[in-house]
Amino acid sequence: MIAPPPGAPRAGEPSARVADADLIERSLVDPEAFAVLFDRYAAMLYRYVSRRLGPEGAEDIVGETFLAAFSGRERYDLARRDARPWLFGIVTKLVARHHRSEAARYRALRRSPVDGPEEGPADRVAAGVTVTAARPLLAEALAGLPRRDRDVLLLVAWGDLRYEEVATALGIPVGTVRSRLNRARRKVRAVLGDTDPMREEA
Repeated sequence: MIAPPPGAPRAGEPSARVADADLIERSLVDPEAFAVLFDRYAAMLYRYVSRRLGPEGAEDIVGETFLAAFSGRERYDLARRDARPWLFGIVTKLVARHHRSEAARYRALRRSPVDGPEEGPADRVAAGVTVTAARPLLAEALAGLPRRDRDVLLLVAWGDLRYEEVATALGIPVGTVRSRLNRARRKVRAVLGDTDPMREEA
């Protein structure tokens, strides 16, 4: 009899998605269970890293992220059912090692002509600001942000994390997330001509 893949519901069980924390706990006994987390989140993390550093090397950084996560899974807080903030925290630390490459990427984007969105019309920093219209100015704004402020802004905007999740990812209080985000928004808005980069959709 062929065994179901790790994380798949057993016969008679509801087909609800197995929580990330349960997969991590299971992987302590059955390491293959951890592969389900890779399947769930690798593409999401790849898009995030690609936006920040470009596609070159993004795959390696995502691979490093999962290697670090697998190595540290025994220390994971199983009360946190969703592993996304944990994984985004790891990948953000790895991105920080490439801060010079990130700044160079933004400088290159600032100089590049506006020739349409790179990843489709849904690609955005936040609702209401399109990559096509704002890319050079946005690149300038992002390049000018302190790294810690930029991390918070992009985890919210490109990682789709809530404030509490960003706090978990970066190991900082929610109040610090809010203050860094507000500071980043003000600076980016000033460069974009008072357009709010985090404006809510109507």
